[in-house]
Amino acid sequence: MRVLLGLILIGLAYLIFWPVEVEPVAWEPPQAPEFAGEFAENNALDQLELIAFPDDEVGPEDIAVLPDGTAYTTTASGALFRIDGEAPIKVDELGGRPLGLKAGLDGALYIADSFRGLMRWNGPGSLELLTSEVDGKPLIYANQLDVARDGTVYFSNSSDRFDPETMGGTKPTSVMTIWEQSDTGYVAKYAPDGSTEKVADGFVYTNGVALSPDEEFLLIAETGRARVHKLWLTGPRAGERAVLMDNLPGYPDNIEAQGDGTYWMAFASPRVPTEVLMPYPFLRKVIWRLGPMVRPAPIHRGMLIQFDGEGNILQNLQDPQGRLGITTGGKIVGNQFYVMTLDSPWFGRMAVEGLPLR
Repeated sequence: MRVLLGLILIGLAYLIFWPVEVEPVAWEPPQAPEFAGEFAENNALDQLELIAFPDDEVGPEDIAVLPDGTAYTTTASGALFRIDGEAPIKVDELGGRPLGLKAGLDGALYIADSFRGLMRWNGPGSLELLTSEVDGKPLIYANQLDVARDGTVYFSNSSDRFDPETMGGTKPTSVMTIWEQSDTGYVAKYAPDGSTEKVADGFVYTNGVALSPDEEFLLIAETGRARVHKLWLTGPRAGERAVLMDNLPGYPDNIEAQGDGTYWMAFASPRVPTEVLMPYPFLRKVIWRLGPMVRPAPIHRGMLIQFDGEGNILQNLQDPQGRLGITTGGKIVGNQFYVMTLDSPWFGRMAVEGLPLR
């Protein structure tokens, strides 16, 4: 009996006092909306053809289109693939863990590498590091980016607390950041002269960013609070920030500017039931001590929306069965619509004419 009591006391002490990485912050989330109305459930993404990678490659997080029309993605191993043909073709080994990709008007491919920082690629063997710090502090979780016509690169840093290279990768680190609810995410810009500065901060897991066609504003996905912000860059409202879309049914990931004033945005997961625990930091810390089996995790239920600069929903495409895995982005390239994924061995592709009309 004494032994049993001792074991119980040891277990309780572990659950209450054992040090863990997370320091949860209280948050009162609004009730997540149902998949109805503008977000009504559908099977539009069933039409996608799944394009698999060779050599067990996984994780085509983002897509970029160079000025000559060629489309590229990267995988979790750091490989760079051209993907606009019948099958992906490896063109280089970049290393790290590239996430966001964007082509500049200079013909280069700009890369947000979650392990190393902001990078640029001009062809096989040409990879260069542009910056690995902001305001004198290491850039530890670069996520997505967009490139202005003058060469300025706007990019997100998802967290200033958790480094995905040392914390087991981007997915577990994203879960940790959102579970903690610390608002250390930010957006910065890298100028052509090599300088960097923050342009917006205070986000819980900053993710997708996209410039408007006239570069008047920047859209910012805040994954951890299920919302999208609008930051004005020019004009009488320059420097102002407002919530464009709030209390979304899922956690927004990449935002892809289509170039016509509309944007595609993927949801990495629907809102998870464990959000009910967000007001209780102590309880969340106890649950974290119980280990990976009981910690929250993304739910495989693919979804993308197309919207305009005022936040009006134009299209809603879903994969309720989750066959795609975790969806991270979408973009029309030529006559094809691409859907990218976080850690699946494929991306999805379908003819634009197959997209539902609204």
